[in-house]
Amino acid sequence: MVHRHVPTARRAAVIALGTLVLSGICSAAGAEPPPAPGPLPSAARTVGADRPSPQVLRALQRDLELTPAQAAERLVNEAEAGSWAGRLRNALGKRFAGAWVSGTTSQELTVATTDSADVAAIRGQGAKAMVVKESLAGLMAVKKKLDAAAPRVATTDTPLWYVDVPGNRVVVEAHSRSSAAAFVKAAGLSGKRVAVQMSADRPRLLEDVVGGDPYYVNGSIRCSVGLSVTRADQQGFATAGHCGTAGDTTTGFDQADQADQADQADQADQADQADQADQGTFQASTFPGKDMAWVGVNSDWTATADVRGESGQRVQVAGSVEALLGASVCRSGSTSGWHCGTIQQHGTSVRYPEGVVNGLTRTTVCAEPGDSGGPYLWGAQAQGITSGGTGDCTSGGTTYYQPINPLLSDFGLILRTASDTTATPAPQDGGAGGWTSGRVYGVGATVNHNGVRYQCLQTHQAQGSWTPAATPALWQRL
Repeated sequence: MVHRHVPTARRAAVIALGTLVLSGICSAAGAEPPPAPGPLPSAARTVGADRPSPQVLRALQRDLELTPAQAAERLVNEAEAGSWAGRLRNALGKRFAGAWVSGTTSQELTVATTDSADVAAIRGQGAKAMVVKESLAGLMAVKKKLDAAAPRVATTDTPLWYVDVPGNRVVVEAHSRSSAAAFVKAAGLSGKRVAVQMSADRPRLLEDVVGGDPYYVNGSIRCSVGLSVTRADQQGFATAGHCGTAGDTTTGFDQADQADQADQADQADQADQADQADQGTFQASTFPGKDMAWVGVNSDWTATADVRGESGQRVQVAGSVEALLGASVCRSGSTSGWHCGTIQQHGTSVRYPEGVVNGLTRTTVCAEPGDSGGPYLWGAQAQGITSGGTGDCTSGGTTYYQPINPLLSDFGLILRTASDTTATPAPQDGGAGGWTSGRVYGVGATVNHNGVRYQCLQTHQAQGSWTPAATPALWQRL
């Protein structure tokens, strides 16, 4: 969220929670001393899942029908499972076929493998094992063939395709079997490798409607402010690429004095009636293909680590650790406000009328026109930017978000967090392969830090306080 000179408030409340414990697969070796006396933080503490904001807990209770204790336990279990899944993924290598959480409190982690010999090791780490035919890499290779064929099949009758990880298959959702068959054939694939599901859904972009924290593009189109970012001395915010192109100007509405109002739609109505303040300029935008952009704001505006939660209350962003399949996720939008759901698929491809977008995450969170560009959070961890969807928040719907880590990496941006990590990315160890604050690392990436080799367990943007030695939830010593 970007405000005009609004101070950032920090939350001090800590919720005491029991955490699940799982030993690492490999024993750590190396001469690097511990970063500080005392035990290293758990995964839940690293990502802030042990101290969630009241806004996140209340929304999870409402939208996922949980008790307060269940909502709190779910966030902790998801955080711990993310670290365990990363260790198992790195250990299984090419045999890895995906991981996901399930159950009311995400108490069960399932890890799939193509080799039955891995079952004992997976169970030994406290996870449920599933033996399947196709590896995740193999499924992704099939989906890439569909991605490549999509521009040659100019039809909106096949609006969605993705890897169904629990089902160990690639799925095309279509309005007719004939259109799905033509798409699969154009990709050089057979029906045996791609499952077809009939669906009447037609995903649409979510823009051009007033919202709680709206911004206006060239004085006309309205979208939602997303996640605050910086690049060198330039402050700004990430948003959807379909909202504007490089050079487009934006104006905004200062809602600092409206934070106590309960109805976000009322704030949007006030924005309609208020004079708009000059805000910034689109610095870069990618759409279609991806749905990402960022706006650089002028000196009247200050980027904060906040997003607007329920009843105008703020939720602070602590990082960008990517959540597992099945994890809970919440969204803030300028039209429909603050809603939660679960992650259904990562890496989804969506064919909008305006073009195909790859690499989106599909969720059960509802959204409505005007919510485009708004942020998604898993607890305190930024997940992405609202792209489009189907349905609404009255009858329910499906939404898709552009993951935030690729956006940060593509545009060279630093996510603004509660720890105020604003420095320009710079090598911390010098030379190639050294750990770098501000760089986005994917699962399996390896780095050197203080003479020790580490492997990444969870996709995230590195922060100064998240050194490999200090965050065993994110890095494993080799």
